[in-house]
Formats: sequence, structure tokens, C-alpha cells
Amino acid sequence: MVVQAILWILYGLLLQPEPGTATLPLLMDSVIQALAELEQKAPATEAGHTASAWLLSAQDSCAHNPLQHFLLEEQSLKTTMLDPPSLSPELQGLTMEVARHGVWDGKECGVVLASDGSTVAVEPLLAGLEAGLQGNRVVNLPLDSTDTPPDAGVTFPDFGATVPDVRATSPGLRDTSSDATWADVGAVSPNVRATDLDVQVTSPDVQASSADTKAKFPTTVDSLLVVTLARDLGLNFLQGPQTWSHSLGTEGCWDQLSLPRTFTLLDPEASTLTTAFLNGALDGALLGDYLSRSPEPPPPLSHLLSQYYGAGVAGDPGFRSNFRRQNGAALTPTPILTQQVWGALILLQRLEPAHPHLQGMSQEQLAQVATHATKEFTEAFLGCPAIHPRCRWGAAPYQGRPTPLQLPLGFLYVHHTYMPASPCTDFERCAADMRSMQRFHQYTRGWDDIGYSFVVGSDGYVYEGRGWHWVGAHTLGHNSRGFGVALIGNYTAELPAEAALRAVRDELPRCAVRAGFLRPGYALLGHRQLVRTDCPGDALFNQLRTWPHFDKNVKPRTARRASRRSRRASR
Repeated sequence: MVVQAILWILYGLLLQPEPGTATLPLLMDSVIQALAELEQKAPATEAGHTASAWLLSAQDSCAHNPLQHFLLEEQSLKTTMLDPPSLSPELQGLTMEVARHGVWDGKECGVVLASDGSTVAVEPLLAGLEAGLQGNRVVNLPLDSTDTPPDAGVTFPDFGATVPDVRATSPGLRDTSSDATWADVGAVSPNVRATDLDVQVTSPDVQASSADTKAKFPTTVDSLLVVTLARDLGLNFLQGPQTWSHSLGTEGCWDQLSLPRTFTLLDPEASTLTTAFLNGALDGALLGDYLSRSPEPPPPLSHLLSQYYGAGVAGDPGFRSNFRRQNGAALTPTPILTQQVWGALILLQRLEPAHPHLQGMSQEQLAQVATHATKEFTEAFLGCPAIHPRCRWGAAPYQGRPTPLQLPLGFLYVHHTYMPASPCTDFERCAADMRSMQRFHQYTRGWDDIGYSFVVGSDGYVYEGRGWHWVGAHTLGHNSRGFGVALIGNYTAELPAEAALRAVRDELPRCAVRAGFLRPGYALLGHRQLVRTDCPGDALFNQLRTWPHFDKNVKPRTARRASRRSRRASR
């Protein structure tokens, strides 16, 4: 139990830091450093103490989240209080800054910058790690006489479009599918006290509902999903339609990337369900699931996070933060997540009967909230590619005044960059390639900005160029009619990574249609079909021919002989 104890030591330090201490950059590497320092200082004699032994010093801080307090911290242990090992002043200052996630005056707090370029909320990440260390507890829900009986079905509206069938490739997820159940992956902590609410913690024995439009009344909740995703999804969508336009996935910009200190959201009216929060929640759920499956003793958390935010857990490049959305889609099929959100609201209604948004809510109403919240999360976040905004890759300012597009557009034009010729597989390289292309386009070509609307790396991310709203410089004579999307690399003889192909073929256009940027009947064209060029390369163009929206009626134009430099970024 040393790993669990260390996690709760960090929780205690997060909430009781020494004032006035120096701090480190808000980087995930700094959080990993704090965990490593705690792991080095924790004496082996504390191996018999569970996580709750360290919780006692921080219980008062949990009033803002009674559901998390109940599911993770309400354990009855008669152990001796131990003084947690102290962190260095720099790390204590860091813990003070990432203690609690929140959004205030357009600034997002409690977040750090990871090495893959993503911003991650620490609070839901730690909650998921703790839930995983406790095991995938399945908590039986209490039922009132006024509740819908557990054998009665509640008809859900049509879920509409869903995330494609994605199977995670990581060892911890490869058995997960839309037919998987939490009963398959959990073990129950024997130390849970839930007598106050007549809620029992039992062995997981509930089957997930099938992927249809009728869901059974939830009789259980899974602590891992509740403390990471389900609670916050439900509460956010309880607030009503007026908040939904700002509900999911707002991005932001750091004041600087080398020594990040302040994170400013791009939408000042954003809810707390920002991209950073959802990143942390997904990471917590994925890593918690992995920990719950791992044999004893669990791996050191610092080592696990170093792998996950690095090359991949246990050497699996598919199980890393770059692919959290794909792996998250496999872990949280829509029917399962809908029931977990609904169940979280039921339990929260019992824990906080005076909650202003839950008072008087019927089970039918809670079911509708859960359905809508899950649908939005599944379609608008999990089903969309992760896009790094311009500020993340260090874009130079636009030169001149951009011309707005008249949306929605009817075309998607596919390019390869040719130069850089090698695919980029990590954020540092991809960001450098973006800056290099922008310099070439601005100072050699004389264009106002990087020409492409979006650029796709082989690192699992899409990079914003001119974006959804401004005319690009990518397909001569057609720039105002469509978006230009380029894949980094030379794809004359080989294909891009599957994740990059999926982003261009499925994710980016589907989300553009959903957002009203692209017409549902859009046509997809290779650059060579409109301009005399070899772009996007023979291998990639032959692949485009097999895609659903490809317009075969537009014949490729014969490429003129061009110099290496001119082919680098033909307009």
C-alpha cells in the first residue's frame, strides 16, 4: 500500500502547502518530480498503511466534492497518524498551485503542461489514480419508493452519431470493448464504510447495457468513472441549455512554453469542463483502470506517469497521453458512460438533498441530463481530434489582415508537406516543423501566414494553421471554397500513420460538419486534382480514392516539372 499512501501524502500536501515557498514551472514533469521525491522518502515501515491514513489531514478540504469524499475517502481505518515526509520548498509551492482545478476570470488553475503539448488538470488525474489503486469499486445505489424501479426501462432519445468502433492497443485496455463490463475489470476494496447512506460496496456483478436506445435504471456506480468524468459531466449539464454552448473542450494558451506559469482560456465564458479538465479526467480514468488490473505491488506512480506522458506505458506507444481520446472512447462506450452519469447524479442527490440543481429532479429528468451530457462528450470531445492551438506550437503573428471564410464550406483539400519529408512523432518535432513551414511561407513565399488550415502530425495531434475562420493559401484558385489539410511528411511511396489518416478521413471532417464549418455533403479532393502538382503524393492520393467523400469526377491535373523548393509548399 506504499503507492496509495504516497498518493494521499501528496493530496495532503496539495491542500496544506507552506505559504511563501518558491515554485517550479507548471509542468507535468514537476508533478512527476514531486511523486518521485515522496516515493524516495516514504519509509518501508509504512507499507501496511492504506491511503486513508493520510487523508485525515485533508478531510476538511473535501467539502466542495462530497461525492469524491464518499467514494474515495470514506474508509474506516484504525491506524496511527503518521507525519508525511516533507517536500522541498519548490515542490510544496507547486502543490499549492495545482491543488484544485477551477476557472476564474478567464484563467484556468490547477493545470500543468505535459510533454506531448497537452494541458492536464491534476485534480481529476489524482482522483483516478486513487480510484484505480482502491480497485474498480462498484457501489450499489440506494432506491427510494419514489424512484423508478430497477427493472423498469427508461427510454432514451436517439444517441445519433457515435464514436467509431475504436479498440485500444494498450495492454491495460485491449480487452475493453463496447460489450465489456466493469464487472470484468474491478476488485472491491474491503475497507469501505457506507452505512450512513445504506449504500453497499459489493463485488461487481452488473452487466453493461447493450448499445441501444433503451437503458436500464442504474443500480450501481463505478467509483473510477464517477470521480473522474461522470460527476462533472452530469453537474455541468444540469445547469441548463444556456451553458451548453460553452460546455466542452475549451482550449487555452500558456504565457510561455518553457516555463509556464499562467494559462488563459480562449473562451472567457468557458465552463470548468475545459480541454485540460477532460484530459486530466481521461488520463485518471485510463491510468486508474490500468492500476486496477495491475498485479501487486502496483508500479511507482512517478514511473507510471513518466511512461504515460512519454513513450508509452510498458513500452506500448499506443498507451500514452497522445491517444487519450481513442483509448477513452474504448473505455467509456456511450451506454456505460450514460448509466454512470445518471448513477452519479442519483448518488449525489442522496448525498446533497439540498443541491440547488438536483432538488425536485425526477429520475426521468436525470436520465435525460445523463443522455445529453454523454452524447455531447462522446461526439464533441472523444469523437473529435485533439487540436493544438497556434499558441501551443509557437506561431508567429499573422502578417496583414486575414480574410474571413463564408461558412460552411463545401470542400476539404488534402496535401502532404513534402518538406519536412519525415513524419513527426512527438510534440517537440511537430511544433518545430510548424514553425519552419510558417517561416518558409511568410518569408520565402511572401504569404501572410502558414498556408494550411490545419496540419496533421504522426504524434496523434492536429495543429491549427489558419483554422476554421480564415481563408488559407493552400490550393491556388480554391482557397475560399475549402479547408486545406496537410499531413507532415512525404507520402509519395508510403502512407502516413493510421492515426493521422483517421484524423483526416473521419474525425476532423465529422466534427467540422457537426460544428457547421463544413457542409454534410462536402467533397474531398487531393491537391493534384485542382493544381498541377504531385501533392499529396502517389501513395496518399491512391488512399484518398477509397475514402467515402472523395470526388472521383475531378480528374488529376498533370504536374509540371518543379524544383524541390517549389514543391515544398505549392499554393
